[in-house]
Amino acid sequence: MEITIYTDGSALGNPGAGGYGVVLLAGKFRKELSQGYRLTTNNRMELTAACVALEALRYEGCDVTLYSDSKYVVDAVNLRWVFGWEKKGFAGKKNPDLWMRFLRIYRKHRVRLVWVKGHASTVENNRCDQLAVAAASSGNLIEDTGYTP
Repeated sequence: MEITIYTDGSALGNPGAGGYGVVLLAGKFRKELSQGYRLTTNNRMELTAACVALEALRYEGCDVTLYSDSKYVVDAVNLRWVFGWEKKGFAGKKNPDLWMRFLRIYRKHRVRLVWVKGHASTVENNRCDQLAVAAASSGNLIEDTGYTP
């Protein structure tokens, strides 16, 4: 079964409070995930959303289409930059903790990343944005332990 995932991350200030939103769709099943963080960046939340979404899959070897409005995430994978960064130990790159986390789970599935325009007509991407902003604005913010100013 093909799994469709939409992800979005948001920071209220960059850095600032932030959050991610995820919508997972598989057949008749739907799951929404979100979490807010006290201090983080937009790129960290975009990448965290992708990690959390793939980690939520129950079985390895899934066929996944992951939609994101983050050129940072989509281009890094589709243009294969992240694999070069990995070979160089992520030297000089931001968010190595999240990129390593992403690659660990990414390699357990067959993932196709697709860029979608943010704040446009993509219903599920807009829902992810709502989830991310609500999470970032909530009183339930946790620490982004990997963020360093």
